[in-house]
Amino acid sequence: MLSIIKGLLALFFCPVCYYYDMAEKGKYVYDWPRPMVTVDAVVFDISGDVPKVLLIKRGNDPFKGQWAFPGGFVDMDEELENAAARELAEETGLAGVKLEQFYTFGKPGRDPRGRNITIAFIGITENTKIKAGDDAADAKWFEIDKLPEKMAFDHNEVAEAAVNWLNRRRAGDS
Repeated sequence: MLSIIKGLLALFFCPVCYYYDMAEKGKYVYDWPRPMVTVDAVVFDISGDVPKVLLIKRGNDPFKGQWAFPGGFVDMDEELENAAARELAEETGLAGVKLEQFYTFGKPGRDPRGRNITIAFIGITENTKIKAGDDAADAKWFEIDKLPEKMAFDHNEVAEAAVNWLNRRRAGDS
C-alpha cells in the first residue's frame, strides 16, 4: 500500500523539492542535465565618504568561512527579484532595499556543486543595520577599496563589475 501511495505522489510532486505543478516528463521535459539557478544581492551603502558593500561569511561548504555576496538558490515558484530580496533578508536581516537586475554570471566551474548560473541584483541603501542569519556565519560592510582578497565562487569578479557600475553611476554616466 505504501509503495502505491509513493507512486501516486511521484506523479504530482517533484521528488527533490516536493513542488506541485511541475511539468510532467514527456514532450518538453528532458533527461539531460540542466544548470542550477541562483541569485546574489550586491548592496552598497553610500552614506559615508567611502562607499561600502555588504558581504556575508559563508557558514556552509562550499567555501565555508569565505566572504561572499548574500544569495542562494531560487525556489521553483519564485520570481528572481523576490529570491534575491528573500536571500538578502534571510542572510543579513536587511529588507526593503530596491534591487534591480544587474548582470548574469555563468562561467562553467564557478561553483564546485555543478553548473550554476547566478543573476546578480544590485541596490543602494542607507540602512546599515545588519545581522547574520540563515546559513551566513557573519555579515559585514566592507569599504569598496578594502574587499577580501579571495572571495567565494567568482564573487571577486562580481565585486569588480559592481564597483565599476557604482563608480559610473556616481560619475553620472549610469
